[in-house]
Amino acid sequence: MSSGEKILSSIRQESEERIAQITADADKVYREAIETAEKQAEEIRHSGENKVRMQADKLRKAYQSREELERRNAVLKAKRSEIEKAVAHIHKYLLSMPDKEYFAYLAKLAAKLENKEGVLYFNAKDLKRLPKEFHSEISALGIAAKIAKQPDSSIDGGFILKNGEIEENMTFSALIADRREEIEDIISCELFRE
Repeated sequence: MSSGEKILSSIRQESEERIAQITADADKVYREAIETAEKQAEEIRHSGENKVRMQADKLRKAYQSREELERRNAVLKAKRSEIEKAVAHIHKYLLSMPDKEYFAYLAKLAAKLENKEGVLYFNAKDLKRLPKEFHSEISALGIAAKIAKQPDSSIDGGFILKNGEIEENMTFSALIADRREEIEDIISCELFRE
């Protein structure tokens, strides 16, 4: 099982446990609300007024609706939190890949920029550990680019290819942001299969 799968498995397990706890808490609140509504309804029934019985039914429905809304909101909040954690784990995984794997991935990203030219910018960490053959690898891909000698502090991981005013942003943050909806759908399907 890959580290990504282990992370997703761990997140899925944590999410399922959290959802089970939220559901149990919501059920408890629901039962307490029903008990309260039934006690109120019983007292009102003793007065013998039909109108009061209708009010008790409305109150019970209101409690049920409120509990259901609170439960749904809690589940949605938990799902959102788990998705955010998963996206953060993906980002962290990309940044923590071993050098060889990391720069092989950057070469794959660069391959998408075939026939482009300009200056490649990296962050300070990547610039220091940049393999000597990386420039020849991207040149072989048809990218006519120099590598900037100065790091770009705005880059978390990945790179930016600049040619004048034109920028090809291949940073991990930008890539995740561009594909955020697709990533969230995949994570949601994996974590919250119904």
